[in-house]
Amino acid sequence: MGGAPRVSSAAEINKIDGGKKGFLKRLRRPNRREGGRPAAGSPAFSAMKYVSGPYFEPDFDPLLDRFGTPGVVVDNETREDCTLVKVDSVNRDGVLLEMVQLLTDLDLVISKSYISSDGGWLMDVFHVTDQIGRKLTDPSLPEFIQRALVPSHRPGNGPSPRFTTCLGNVIGPGGPDVSDCAALEFTVHDRPGLLSSITSVLADNGCHVESGQAWTHNGRAAGVLYVTATADGAALHPSRWARIERLVDAVVDARENVTGERHWVRVSELVQGRVHTERRLHQLMHDDRDYESGPAPTPVDEELFSMGDKAATARTARRAETRVSIDSWEERGYAVVKMTSRDRPRLLFDTVCALTDMHYVVFHATVGSQGALAIQEYYIRHKDGRTVHSNAERQKVSRCLVAAVERRATHGMRVEVRAADRSGLLSDFTRVLREHGLSLLRVELKRHKDEATGTFYLVMDTGGEVRTEAVRTVQARVAEMDVSLEIVKEAPGWPPVRKTSVPAAPLAARQQQAQERPRPSLGSLLWSHLGKLSNNFSY
Repeated sequence: MGGAPRVSSAAEINKIDGGKKGFLKRLRRPNRREGGRPAAGSPAFSAMKYVSGPYFEPDFDPLLDRFGTPGVVVDNETREDCTLVKVDSVNRDGVLLEMVQLLTDLDLVISKSYISSDGGWLMDVFHVTDQIGRKLTDPSLPEFIQRALVPSHRPGNGPSPRFTTCLGNVIGPGGPDVSDCAALEFTVHDRPGLLSSITSVLADNGCHVESGQAWTHNGRAAGVLYVTATADGAALHPSRWARIERLVDAVVDARENVTGERHWVRVSELVQGRVHTERRLHQLMHDDRDYESGPAPTPVDEELFSMGDKAATARTARRAETRVSIDSWEERGYAVVKMTSRDRPRLLFDTVCALTDMHYVVFHATVGSQGALAIQEYYIRHKDGRTVHSNAERQKVSRCLVAAVERRATHGMRVEVRAADRSGLLSDFTRVLREHGLSLLRVELKRHKDEATGTFYLVMDTGGEVRTEAVRTVQARVAEMDVSLEIVKEAPGWPPVRKTSVPAAPLAARQQQAQERPRPSLGSLLWSHLGKLSNNFSY
């Protein structure tokens, strides 16, 4: 999308690392003639705006003292259409995914992002709004982000921070807690009535589904259900885990139509710090090799990475399918991944999740959109230092990225369900869907206090579109069970109102421009990579 980063040579990177500490220390040194920072309670201090700087105030301690602690700036002044969330941190394994995952869990829409890491330092800029296109105004957000990213940074290593998103979801204490639940995970050939069969086994054995998600893609299904012994949250005793696992496995195996069809079922123990549910679903479907089916991915249209808004608008409607191209930049030792797809919430998370779980490291990236089309460009290496060399590896990475995007693509009729939580609720509801010839493409289940909510994407058992009359019949039937069902034509407020962005010139032109640039100073070298990614997308 944006301009390709000029990647420093080994000597330049060493020079950055060698001079970074002294340079950053000078940046943080107070201006003695001005008396340093204003005192708390002073008029100057009271006039400070949260939107223009980081929430943390280290009293001008040398930056070396906080190496490893992400700096977070929430900027509402630079852009009229969005908020900029800027994060700088020592680069460590998985930190990019953690940042994107956190912003995603906060129900924020990332419309653009610039990612750069070199010499062990990471600098990211995310253009974000809430789900209905508004800028962020909660002054507690910067502190929440930093405390969530670095648990050790909490005062006295205190409790986890808490935040309520624009959609009313609670993140942290008071939000959904599955730490006392057993996790039922499965991958299996998809078929009508699958979830109904599994939840029926659970209900018949006195188990209750607290929350969970299930996805389908390329004829395969995967799910993570968090299970307790009763609806009031009592933990499932370990002695019952093996029995539940055997029963669910038997039901899945007994209904397979193809001899030897692969399936997998596991009930895991109660542990703190489980893998994020949606990341776990990506891992399950990847391990199940859902990416192997279907034709090879179509290469991207390179012109979309260089054309202007007006020229792009006429073409984007024909480019909604997910496309991937992977090239090698041998001179710099990067694989260059370009992707185009329909824009949607959580797209960046899904892509970064796939790259991370394939053990690729993102060194530089730009992400943005042209109308309804999302355009992503990544400069990556494998953890072992190699790039994507062979055609077979390029095909596998391309297929895995397409699968990661398509697993959550919106298909089918979306319905929202609410009811007072009780034992057997999910089993009863899915049985009604099954009796009326409806199948599930994707499911998300939540519980807040005593209320259960669910989002279901429906198709007919034959794979055709659901008629509204069929859903109205189901609606009347479940109303007798005190279940509220509403049809949602599209995600609330999506897509948010925002300006489009224009990608930069083609890669060859960017390389030539980079070679013609004068050698930067030590200070500018530190921020050069992020700046190069941003030059073509003005803040």
